[in-house]
Amino acid sequence: MSHERNKMLRQMIAPVLFGLLGTGILVSLGLWQLDRAGQKAALIAELEARIFDAPVALPAQPDPDQHRYLPVEVEGRFLPEHVFVLSAQKASGPGFHLVQAFETQEGRRILVERGFLPEAARAGLTIETDEAMRLAGNLHWPRDINQHTPDYDAGRNLLFGRDVAEMAGLLNTEELHLVLRAAQPAHPEITPVPVYDVTIPDPHLGYAVQWFLMAIAWVGMTVFFLWRIRAQRD
Repeated sequence: MSHERNKMLRQMIAPVLFGLLGTGILVSLGLWQLDRAGQKAALIAELEARIFDAPVALPAQPDPDQHRYLPVEVEGRFLPEHVFVLSAQKASGPGFHLVQAFETQEGRRILVERGFLPEAARAGLTIETDEAMRLAGNLHWPRDINQHTPDYDAGRNLLFGRDVAEMAGLLNTEELHLVLRAAQPAHPEITPVPVYDVTIPDPHLGYAVQWFLMAIAWVGMTVFFLWRIRAQRD
């Protein structure tokens, strides 16, 4: 009897070790995701606080990681090059966001997302150029497109999502995108849509829950396997 029991215990050693190892790995991955969730929450809080800081001059070497949502103020003039981005507003229905090339007093060409205009307003829209302007807003590097987004419609000068690199190529500017908060003078038909919150994906909490659930399942499978070994010996 003792011999059979010892044999059963030896058979259990590998499943127990495998179960402990797998559970430890899965729990550690869940804890790592929790830590990443905390870091991401702190980053989002920092960026949201930055949105409403006093505006500064354009950085000489903009960096998407360092300068995302940075409030800036520029002076210069709008250029003729522009593109419409398909959009919608709850109060106004379907329409477009106007993104236009802007030349600063220092001679830099940047993208300015001027705001929203309803679909009916596009036909009669007057887009001013060469007028001295002072703009305030936030730097942003949005990328709303994916593999299913339609290509640029040259006939209608229409994009179906924002991608800074693509817009910069179309309008011959730096890959620098300013989301307008206020303009002096303001355009009567275009409603600025400022940045109010941070849109950074934060899936880490969900990932942590998945790893912990997998750890529970791993423990359950290990216990079941040990029970099978014992049941076969009884």
